[in-house]
Amino acid sequence: MDGTSGSSLYPLHRCKTIHLVRHAQGIHNVEGEKNYKVYMSPEYFDAHLTPLGWEQVDNLRKHVRTSGLLKKIDLVISSPLLRTLQTAVGVFGGDGYSDNKMDALPLMVANAGNSGRSAISSLNSPPIMAVELCREHLGVHPCDKRRSISDYQFLFPAVDFSAIESDEDVLWKADVRETKEELVARGLNFFNWLALK
Repeated sequence: MDGTSGSSLYPLHRCKTIHLVRHAQGIHNVEGEKNYKVYMSPEYFDAHLTPLGWEQVDNLRKHVRTSGLLKKIDLVISSPLLRTLQTAVGVFGGDGYSDNKMDALPLMVANAGNSGRSAISSLNSPPIMAVELCREHLGVHPCDKRRSISDYQFLFPAVDFSAIESDEDVLWKADVRETKEELVARGLNFFNWLALK
């Protein structure tokens, strides 16, 4: 909405503002832009962020804070893939985590996914929830296959994984790529789920 007054279909108190953020640059993106076949490589399974990706995260983090947007966010929803979780906690997480702050778990442990980054605090952060329905195009590409949820819970202790039913990735298939129609249907299911949140 543009912020101007006027009539609308729904009263503002019944509307949700959604900000969509794509994950920062992952290791699979660098080589995949040169040669699409690289996306088939098992080397890029559940790809993590590159140093440039972390720089992109830091820049968006600064913007979200200086613009005041962080104070208006009630919930952050992320796909349960390493690069998207790193992006979400890096942008919306609290300041550096200290073991002295025993009242809150870290959003991300130090060096999660070979990030070389310090742990990220959950203090002064909106809740972050991982949801399967908002994942990228599923199947065939190992970079789009997720780890087990128990692995992620170790790396991202304060992220809410309760909406995910299976510990293992039952959606990703090694030999079948999700059709565009299936992708659209999953996206619509995500928006229907979000409307009830």
